[in-house]
Amino acid sequence: MKRYVILMLVVLLLVPVASMAAPVGKITGLKGAAQFRSKNNIPYESLKQGAQISEGNWIKTGSDGWVELTLDDKSRFTLANDTEFEVSTFQLSKNKREGVFNLSQGKVRASVTKFSGKLSGMTVKSGTAVAGIKGTEFLMLSQGPANVFFGNEGSVAVSGDGKGPQQALTASTMTQNTRGEKPVDPLKIAPGTPIAEAKGIFDSITAAVPPAEWTDSGRISDIIARWNINHGHYLADSGKYQEALHVFQIALDLTRVALIRADAHMERGAVYARFLSNPELALAEYLLVLEEYPKLPQAESALFNAAQSLSEMGFAEQALARFEQYRKAYPGGKHRDTVDTLIKSLGAH
Repeated sequence: MKRYVILMLVVLLLVPVASMAAPVGKITGLKGAAQFRSKNNIPYESLKQGAQISEGNWIKTGSDGWVELTLDDKSRFTLANDTEFEVSTFQLSKNKREGVFNLSQGKVRASVTKFSGKLSGMTVKSGTAVAGIKGTEFLMLSQGPANVFFGNEGSVAVSGDGKGPQQALTASTMTQNTRGEKPVDPLKIAPGTPIAEAKGIFDSITAAVPPAEWTDSGRISDIIARWNINHGHYLADSGKYQEALHVFQIALDLTRVALIRADAHMERGAVYARFLSNPELALAEYLLVLEEYPKLPQAESALFNAAQSLSEMGFAEQALARFEQYRKAYPGGKHRDTVDTLIKSLGAH
């Protein structure tokens, strides 16, 4: 019995020591509201400059928060405001470096140093995208299921799940995805474009010196979402219909701006109706606009297109009801003459 008690005391003394992970980096820059937790599913507490960070630790910035994390290999992760980031694993030896980092939400600059050892595998992931990196600097935004990547240096292998098809993100290019799908083909970032503006803001809020104010930070997603409407339209006109649908969905997942979201639904409906001969899915997009944004200008065309889709599907009675609804709601509407003609063709008086 005495031996058993001694053994249990030894175990109890050793468990806390074994469970404390060794630090793998520290906080080398901090401004504004920032929090820390040692593992998942426990409350956050205040984070301080110089704090040691270990595997399994989480960092969270507030609306004015900015944090620079420097790892033992001198790699840096700079977190902008409203970001939640986990150091899942990080192991460093003379010949091997491996790390997995989780961007739950927000915006981060990853500056990963080159490694002279034999093996190096560093991964930054969200719930719906994975970026495999070596000696590289890039920017990553994760918002809901959508992800956007900007390349600064080197090359990053970006995929939806880490196993499927990859896209090579290089300097001055961008790629994006949503819902775990294969990222779109990387595009060069041309000066003077909305994408260049979005990247410029991103660069400034994750630079070595934190920004004086965060007014522009929230615009990044909306700028990219609006640009995606035009880019998706170009893809559709180029015959890349599935890519266009993907880009329009990214726009929807990136923004809560009603006008942009309504446009994205209308564009998705147009691809289904005009190019893919799928009035059922087109109708679903138009009905979403009518349900969610009935007061926006897009609702007029959504109603007209919904009626046309119903007619194409053979639902004459339902189509007629929607055309009559249009005539009542928009007596001087841009589709009025066409509506009158279609109502007559459906046998109405």
